[in-house]
Amino acid sequence: MKSDPKRELLRHMVATVVYRGRIAILDAPDGFANFRVTPETRSGAELLAHIGDLLSGSHSLLRGEFVELSSSPQSWNRETVRFFSAARELDDLLASDEPLAYPVEKFVQGPIGDALTHVGQLVFLRRIAGAPVNQEPYFTAEIVPGNF
Repeated sequence: MKSDPKRELLRHMVATVVYRGRIAILDAPDGFANFRVTPETRSGAELLAHIGDLLSGSHSLLRGEFVELSSSPQSWNRETVRFFSAARELDDLLASDEPLAYPVEKFVQGPIGDALTHVGQLVFLRRIAGAPVNQEPYFTAEIVPGNF
């Protein structure tokens, strides 16, 4: 199959979610999973569970299966494993020859764009919780689809 530049761009976006997500979730302090700014805002674990839902839901949607996911957060470690597993499964599909049920642009403007937003919220939440992440050179980072 000839390489599809849009599909490759979506793979790069998923890899970017993973790269930035790794920074946001690894080495989170004890208690961060339940930390929230106000009672009405999502906790760290709720945000991470939602990102996992977005990645898993994207995989299903790309295959033509609409599923509405609203997972209750598991332990921080389980949600971390789920995050990486869902990203890997999504990337594997995008790297395959399997036809996609919807245009790539819908995922950029929808669930993958949303996942990037929520990763940013995790980074911000870490700062508010007193455990900011180190600054990263995002522009010069070596982000390679499938290499996570």
